[in-house]
Amino acid sequence: MKKLHFAVLACLILLFSFPSPSPATPEFAQKTGLQCTDCHIDPGGGKQLTERGKQFLEEMKAKGSYRPLSTPQRVVRLFVGYFHMMAAIIWFGAILYIHILLKPAYASRGLPKGELRLGWISMIIVLITGILLTIARIPSWESFYTTRFGILLSIKILLFLVMLSSAFVVSVFIGPKMRRQRQLTGMSASGDCTPDALCQFDGKEGRPAYFAYKGIIYDVTQSRLWKNGTHMVKHVAGQDLTEVLKLAPHGEDKVLAMPVIGKLLPAAGKPSLPPHVRLFYFFAYMNLSLTFVIVFIIALWRWW
Repeated sequence: MKKLHFAVLACLILLFSFPSPSPATPEFAQKTGLQCTDCHIDPGGGKQLTERGKQFLEEMKAKGSYRPLSTPQRVVRLFVGYFHMMAAIIWFGAILYIHILLKPAYASRGLPKGELRLGWISMIIVLITGILLTIARIPSWESFYTTRFGILLSIKILLFLVMLSSAFVVSVFIGPKMRRQRQLTGMSASGDCTPDALCQFDGKEGRPAYFAYKGIIYDVTQSRLWKNGTHMVKHVAGQDLTEVLKLAPHGEDKVLAMPVIGKLLPAAGKPSLPPHVRLFYFFAYMNLSLTFVIVFIIALWRWW
């Protein structure tokens, strides 16, 4: 199976090893003073050429500077680009969902294995497909700093590598340390606990799923509506949901029917965060910011 994967990857690389440099770029139009309509019938450029465009194309062919992609290369590039975008959407979507809706505190006591696995699969796909697409679009190293497309691509690659490096640090060093320090402690024999102890019971990785409502802690571990500690892909266990449940479409009778664990005790004061947790928060919000920056760069590519 590994040999098959290697053979497929080798074929993809060979298909993209002979990209076709296209001189008809915005940079070319700026240097020559020509408009897109001088060579293309469509004002936006591309597709059918004018007589002048056909003549220019023949000149480039004669010089050996134009080698169009074959049909198999176009098909492969289409699917590689498709998987690149899908992986990026999944990866960025997970970042936005966790960091905006659930907040980084959701993972600050140990990265959930499901989200961690999804993130790494997405990043690896983005990395591999990004390399192949770059080979197909960039004819030479000079293009990275002499063309607008290359400069924006270089910035995008740099930001991606920063995010990839931070993910490696969090996964290999910070995450395991947070998991080792996470223990189901802080709950009294009567089931009472503080908000800081409650957040440990999030229903993830075999842990019980509890939440607080109006000062009472309820157990939803066995509820089919709280699978893996998440309700309707919106609410997560381990928190005080008193204010959140005011907006729920059902009444509080659904909550009161759940088994009672104990009482939610007042917080004993906000403890200072360990250095590795503070570093985790820094990486979390940094990656959230870089996500918006990368999307902005893509917008510059397409619409500026």
